[in-house]
Amino acid sequence: MAHYLFNFSDGDREQAAALLEAKLWRIGTDDRYGDVLAPGDVALIYVAMPEAEFIGRAELATPVQEWTPSETETYPGHPPSGVSLSQVEQWDPPVPMKTVVSRIDPTGSNPLVQANAKRGFQITVVQITAFEYEAALAISRTSLEA
Repeated sequence: MAHYLFNFSDGDREQAAALLEAKLWRIGTDDRYGDVLAPGDVALIYVAMPEAEFIGRAELATPVQEWTPSETETYPGHPPSGVSLSQVEQWDPPVPMKTVVSRIDPTGSNPLVQANAKRGFQITVVQITAFEYEAALAISRTSLEA
């Protein structure tokens, strides 16, 4: 099982949440990691600036594949491909990026983490470590209990 971050930068939190509800996520076959995403992998769902928040998590139900006609209607645009999701969780409240960064890089010494926290993610799919994934998940659980 691999861990990923799916970056949503083409709209707002509500649009990303609608895609989670539809259990679909657009990924091109030529996107980074598009050829290795597999059922059972997990992803954090991140809404880019200005929100800079994690809004949920999901398990991949399929590898990247061309959309069916009904999926294309649900999620129009390019690329006409992506993954189907299962075990989808939407987080309310969302988890701010700065909260996750303070957990995974408390000393602010990891240049990659700090750069992504400052600029956001520049690509659609980012591979992350199990530790990073679990840190965001733990924070979401704490937020939901509060």
